[in-house]
Amino acid sequence: MAPAKYYHSVQLQSDKCQGCVSCVKLCPTEAIRVRNGKAEILGDRCIDCGACAAGCPYHAFTVQTDTLEGLAKYAYNIVLPAPSLYSQFPANVPLKDIWQGLHSLGFDEIFDVSLASEYIAKEIETYLKNYTGGRKPLISSTCPAVMRLIQVKFPELIKQVVPVLAPAEAAAVYVKREAAARKHLPEGLIGVWFISPCPSKETNIRQSVDVQQTALNGSFSLSEIYGLLLKNMGGDKELNVRTGSSYGLGWGAYGGELASAGITNGLAVHGIDNVYDILEQISMNKMPQLDYVECHACQGGCLGGILAAENKFVAECNLRQRITDLRSQEPASRQETMAKTMVLADFPASAAYRKKLVPRPMMQLDDDIMEAMKKFERMEEVLCALPGLDCGACGAPSCQGLAEDIVQGKAHEIDCIFKLRASVHKLSQGMLELAKQIPIYHEPKILNNTEDDDYEG
Repeated sequence: MAPAKYYHSVQLQSDKCQGCVSCVKLCPTEAIRVRNGKAEILGDRCIDCGACAAGCPYHAFTVQTDTLEGLAKYAYNIVLPAPSLYSQFPANVPLKDIWQGLHSLGFDEIFDVSLASEYIAKEIETYLKNYTGGRKPLISSTCPAVMRLIQVKFPELIKQVVPVLAPAEAAAVYVKREAAARKHLPEGLIGVWFISPCPSKETNIRQSVDVQQTALNGSFSLSEIYGLLLKNMGGDKELNVRTGSSYGLGWGAYGGELASAGITNGLAVHGIDNVYDILEQISMNKMPQLDYVECHACQGGCLGGILAAENKFVAECNLRQRITDLRSQEPASRQETMAKTMVLADFPASAAYRKKLVPRPMMQLDDDIMEAMKKFERMEEVLCALPGLDCGACGAPSCQGLAEDIVQGKAHEIDCIFKLRASVHKLSQGMLELAKQIPIYHEPKILNNTEDDDYEG
């Protein structure tokens, strides 16, 4: 059976890789090996969280995104700025200046993702209210990297994932359909673009884990758009941008999803290691008293994505100030505040577009079940012979990973430095023993006969 093909926006530049194994230890799904001095990515395990790219000291990983040249393929282009974009600018920079900058880059229309966030928050609130009989806590579904992590490492938690669309996807479905009717254009001529703070969102556009068919046509790196906006902000054109309230804006930072859905018995977790840790605890049913867990693969939420331009702490400060300024002008009630912005007709419901999340088929030891069982037994033997330190010096993330690679024929036992040292020691001892058994060769002595020396014939 041929292995599944996965698209990955995170790419390795082998010429820059120094084989330092930093990425091996950072990867939460053990998707990286170092072989022959270069890193290799196991595509079936990679979740495009970007931890390797963020931690590589040699910048050997890149993230593939679209370029603005792609706008030429469509008759009408719509961009979806998210709160993570606004967080890159100080709170005293008006949003209209950012929107005008986006318009000058070639976008015909702008739709604020924060508004879509409020519709998704309402769906989450309703789902949680009607949820009965299942295990808790429920788990947020808005971070694609987290969804892939669950597919790969925690498939037993799939049933606890809330089945709603990510706000950007819901926004794309709505604006493409609505613009097609308004502009009298087929949907195929309307380009809908996201400005992404992380690689997992770009990957999800190319190969989605949660929607049947994405309405997004591509995404741009947040840092690249930020750089272009610095040169093109401002303008006199009046733009009609539909935007959300402070609650939708809050989705950019961790905890914003909980606040907008009115969830008080929840927990916001950010950073892939922390997310992995809490998913482990949920898997063991350690926190059944919690209603909801909001998960972000990036430190600081979307503000800390590796494609962001600004420092995540500065970005959080900027966004929270915007939220504070906006909230001071809104009603005290969350429901009343959101009702003032949620006035769109026929905003799509997630159920019509979302597909079922399923476990990802992992690497098999062999297609033949009997051969796979033999390899598994061999793997257990190899693992027992390894030191169990999980040091990563062999190029695998753990002794378990090295044992898997060995039975697959992709590594050798002496790749483990401890096994290598033992082998070298055994070889040196053997050489010493062999040396003792070899007869010592003595040079023959030549007698110095002075009489013969004096003889002249």
